[in-house]
Amino acid sequence: MNQHDTLRPVSETDVVAWLRSYLSRLLGIPLQDIDPDKTFERYGLDSSAAVGMTGDLGDWLGVEIDAAAAYDNPTINQLARSLAASGALNGRRAVALPAGAQA
Repeated sequence: MNQHDTLRPVSETDVVAWLRSYLSRLLGIPLQDIDPDKTFERYGLDSSAAVGMTGDLGDWLGVEIDAAAAYDNPTINQLARSLAASGALNGRRAVALPAGAQA
């Protein structure tokens, strides 16, 4: 984090946007083509990529996320909803989303 980064509360919508942006960069797919209701498997994520994604998401949120979370919640929307419902986002603050990221 640099001096220009600001922390702000994280919402379920922010997690959806983060995941869409992450997959877009990882897979080289335009952001607008990342469907939050499409399964991670349909995007070709293997087990190591899914574990890496949840680890990176946890780093961004400042919380540990179970490595199986992407299997238990196999779409972007389901994973974001699950994290919000579990209370994992409560009180969490993260650096603003990357430019161009949107839910």
